[in-house]
Amino acid sequence: MERALLLSGLFVSAVFAKSGSSILDFVDPLIGTVNGGHVFPGATLPFAMAKAVADVNGEDQGGFASDGSNITGFSHMHDSGTGGSPSLGNFPIFPQAGCPDDLVDNCIFPKDDRAVPRINGTAQASPGYFSIELATNIKAEMTTTNHTALYRFTFPSTPTEVNATLSPLILADLSDLPNSRINGSINVTDTTGRITGSGTFSPSFGIGSYTLHFCADFSGAQVRDTGVFMNNRAGTEPKNLTVVQDGVNNSPDILPAGAWTRFHAPSNGSILARVGVSFISPSQACHNAETEIPNFDFEAVHQAAGDTWTNTLGVIEVTPGAGVNTSLQTVFWSGVYRASISPQDYTNENPLWNSTEPYYDSYYCIWDSFRSIHTLITILDPVSQVRMMRSLVDIYRHEGWLPDCRMSLCKGFTQGGSNADILLADTYLKIRSIADGMDWQTAYAAVRNDAENEPKDWSVEGRGGLKSWKELGYIPTDDYDPYGVGPFTRSISRTVEYAYDDFCIAELASALGYGSDAQKYYQSAGNWRNMFLSTQNSYINGTSTTFTGFLQPKFLNQTWGYQDPIFCSPLLNFTSCYLNPTGHETYEGSAWLYTWFVPQDQASLINLLGGADEFVRRLDFFHESGLLYIGDEQGFLPVYQYHYAGRPGKSAARSRFYIPSQFNDTLVGIPGNDDSGAMGSFAALAMLGLFPNPGQDVYLITPPFFEEWSITNPVTGKKATVRNVNFDGTGCIYIQNATLNGVPYTKNWIQHSFFLEGGVLELTLGSSESAWGTREEDLPPSLSTSNKTMGMYGW
Repeated sequence: MERALLLSGLFVSAVFAKSGSSILDFVDPLIGTVNGGHVFPGATLPFAMAKAVADVNGEDQGGFASDGSNITGFSHMHDSGTGGSPSLGNFPIFPQAGCPDDLVDNCIFPKDDRAVPRINGTAQASPGYFSIELATNIKAEMTTTNHTALYRFTFPSTPTEVNATLSPLILADLSDLPNSRINGSINVTDTTGRITGSGTFSPSFGIGSYTLHFCADFSGAQVRDTGVFMNNRAGTEPKNLTVVQDGVNNSPDILPAGAWTRFHAPSNGSILARVGVSFISPSQACHNAETEIPNFDFEAVHQAAGDTWTNTLGVIEVTPGAGVNTSLQTVFWSGVYRASISPQDYTNENPLWNSTEPYYDSYYCIWDSFRSIHTLITILDPVSQVRMMRSLVDIYRHEGWLPDCRMSLCKGFTQGGSNADILLADTYLKIRSIADGMDWQTAYAAVRNDAENEPKDWSVEGRGGLKSWKELGYIPTDDYDPYGVGPFTRSISRTVEYAYDDFCIAELASALGYGSDAQKYYQSAGNWRNMFLSTQNSYINGTSTTFTGFLQPKFLNQTWGYQDPIFCSPLLNFTSCYLNPTGHETYEGSAWLYTWFVPQDQASLINLLGGADEFVRRLDFFHESGLLYIGDEQGFLPVYQYHYAGRPGKSAARSRFYIPSQFNDTLVGIPGNDDSGAMGSFAALAMLGLFPNPGQDVYLITPPFFEEWSITNPVTGKKATVRNVNFDGTGCIYIQNATLNGVPYTKNWIQHSFFLEGGVLELTLGSSESAWGTREEDLPPSLSTSNKTMGMYGW
C-alpha cells in the first residue's frame, strides 16, 4: 500500500505546535486518493496556484490516485476532491532516460502510449513534497512555490529502454487532464532548452474557456538537442508549433503535440525542471519561475514549503491525552491540511479585468464549502478568508453576479441557492472587526441582487424562479419561468436553500441598517414551510417509518406532487438527483434529508415535527436507518441538530460514531470525494468540538477528541483554549458542566468572539448525558425565538 512519509508509532505526549516538523508528521496527503476521494496529494502551499503531482490514467480528478494506474506525466496545477470531470493538469512534462537506438523519434510521445507503471510502495507525500518511482527506474520528486513547480528527476545509469544510452529527454505536452484543449502553441529554445507555451482549455464544471501559459527551464545537464512532436513523431525542426481542434480529432482524442529537450548524461544523475505558470502570458510564467526559484535549489524550496505549512498549521496546539492514538491525530491534522488547499490565490493572475483587489479561484463549490471549509479558514486564517470574500465581491463588481461555483476563470454551475450570500453574512458576523479592506456596502448590494434579480442564465449565477418565489413563496415543480434559463429541477432543495439564503441576507441587512429589507428577508426565510406536507408518510421496503410530514413537490396551482421521501437516499436510487434535466426535485439527497434543512429556525422545525422528543426520535432514525450519507455535505449539520432539541450529548455521540468509522487514516479514509477539503474540515471541526451552523455566529459545543487544544488568532494574537476534565478518550464523552474563563457556562453553543478575544472553555466530562445545555434558555438561537427587529445577535 502507498502511504505518506512514515508516521511515528509513538504517542505525542504533549503539545505539538510551532515545533518544527512534528505537526507535519501527522499530515498524510494520500488519505482519500482511492475509491472516489479524488484528493490532490501533491506538493503545494496554502491556497497556492502551483500544485504539482504525478498524473495517472485512472482516477485522475486530483491528478494522482493510489489505484495502481499508470503515470502519464507530471503537471503543475490541480484541484482537490472534486467530482465529475477532472480539471487542470495542464502542460504535463514527462521524462525518459534515453531513446531506443539513441533516435529521438524512437522515444514515446503520446500520453496514452508513454504511460508507465509506478513501483508499488514508492509514493511519498508530505506538505510541500511528493515523490514516486517509475517502472523505468526514474525517481520523480517535486516541490512548489506559489506559481512555480520544481521537479527533480533522478535517472538510472542504464536506461530500461532497448539499446538506449543515458541521454535523458523531457517533453512538455499541450494537453490537460480532461483532454479539453481547444488550441495551443509551444516553442523550444535550442541553446537553453527552455520550453514555453500556451493553451486554451475548457473548465471541468462550468461554461466558457480559459487560456493558461507555462515556462519550463532545466538545470543539471547540458542540452543536446531540442524539437517538437506531433502525434507519435518527433523531430529537431521546427522549434515551435500551433495546434487547433480540427473537428475530427476531438476530445478525448485530441491530437498529441508538444516540445522536448534532450540532454547529455547528467553528472550527478539528476535533472531539475522548473515550471512556472501564469494566466497572463508565457513571459509572466517565466518571471514567476525566475523570481520564486532563481537557483534551482530543490532542498531550499522543499524546506521553505515545509516551514510555510508548519507556520500555517501551527496556530493550533494540541495535547492529545490518554487513549488518543496516532490514527486520530492523523485524521485531524490531515483534515486541517486539506482544508487549506483551496480556494486558490490567483491574485495578479486574472486577465479578465484590472483590479487591485485579491482574486481567488477554484471555488468547488460554495454549495459544498460554506458548510465547513470557510468556517475553519475563518478560525485559523481570517486574513485569507477576508481576501476570499473581497474576491467574491470584486467578481460581482466586474461580472454582475456573485458565483456559487467558479474555476479556471470560468463561471461554474449553480447547484442550489446563491450560497455566497451565506459566506458573506458568516464573515461579517464573525470577523467584521478585523476584515480590513472589505467593502460591506457593495457586498450587501451583491447579495441583494441575488434575491431580487433573475439572471438570463441562472444555471451559473443567481437564482431562477424569482417571480414564483416572490408571489407564491416557493419554487414550483414545472415552474413557468420565461425570464431566465436553467435546469427546471430541484424545486424542493432550491426552496429551502433560497429561504436560508434570504435569512443570511436579512442578517446582513439588519447589521448594516437596512431595516425594511431585513424584515422582508426574514419573512421569506420562512418560505420553507410552503413545501411541507404534514400528511406525507414514508415507507422503506413497504414498511412504515412511522414518521409523518415531509417536504414535497408543489405545482404552480398550489396542488401537491409526489416524490418518495427516501428517493435519492442510499436506500433508493441514490444517484438519481444530480444536475441534469431529469434530476428530480431534490439535489444530491432525499426529501428526508432536505426536511432537516432549516438552519435558521430549528425551533419551528422541531414544533412542526411534533416537539423535541419526536424530533430526536426522528433524527435518531435518520442516522440509524441508512438514510444519511455523511459523504455529502448536507449530512454534516444533522449530526449536531440534537443541540436544538436540548440533547447536546446525542450530538457528541453521533460525531464519535462517524469518526473514526467513516473518517480514518487509511487511503480510503473519507466518505465520498473531499470536495476541496469539505470532508477534511468536517472531521477537524468535529474533533475540535465546536461545529458551526454556517451563516450564523453559532458554534455547537461538544467535547473535543483531545484532552486540550488551543488556537492563537493570527490577527489579534489572542489564544482560545478548550480543555476537557476527566478526559479518557473513550467513554467520558458527555459534558456535565462547563466554565468559560472560570465562570459557569450553561449554553450549549458559543460565538466567534471566543476565537477573537481568547479565553478558556473548560468542560467537565462524564459517561452519561447530563442536564447541561438542555434548558430552553441554553439552546442556540432560532428565527422564531429571537428578536429579529435588531437581528439574531442584537446588532
